[in-house]
Amino acid sequence: MLRKHVPIISLAILFLLIAPSIVHAATITACTLNKDTYYHGETGDITVTIYNDKEAKIRITELTATIEYYYSDDTVYVQKFYSSEDLPIEVQPGESDNFLVPFSLPTNIAAGYTEVYVKAKTELWNSEGQRWLPSEHPADHVVLYIESPYKQHYGEQVAANDALQEQLDEQLSVNADVTNLMYLFGVTTLVFAGIAGLLYYLLNRRATFIKQPIA
Repeated sequence: MLRKHVPIISLAILFLLIAPSIVHAATITACTLNKDTYYHGETGDITVTIYNDKEAKIRITELTATIEYYYSDDTVYVQKFYSSEDLPIEVQPGESDNFLVPFSLPTNIAAGYTEVYVKAKTELWNSEGQRWLPSEHPADHVVLYIESPYKQHYGEQVAANDALQEQLDEQLSVNADVTNLMYLFGVTTLVFAGIAGLLYYLLNRRATFIKQPIA
């Protein structure tokens, strides 16, 4: 009977020996994208906030973001992106630090929502042994929205049409101003012509009156 329990006891002892070396020391408190909407072929950034909830310092040895792409032909392609910082980076007890993970989207990726899985590898400083101990791998996810290229082209066309309409409205406004000025110039010319004719008539009449002999 005792021999049957020997493997179980051995596994329990092994677990007790390994467990102290793996401790929980960090959590990902936030994952944010730099934009709400992305288009095919665009690049982006994920800001990851990691909090040290232990009384000893930790260091981030690796930070990745994994995206499962669905292409237009329903083919699944998994790509992993890494932090742009020069790791490892230490985080003091009770403090948080922000890390940046840049990514790029293929030109033939399918439109819609897709999840980005963020994972960090950390180590905890052991002051007694003066060494780094393996720690947990906190993880989180963020949802990325990819806009349809047709909507993008439609939006670009609408923007181009609006720009042309604005130019047309400006041209029509200029033409209307020119037309109004021409009308005003014509009316002013007629008024001056009328005044000139009236003065000419009055001057001729005065001259004729002066020339008549006195009886």
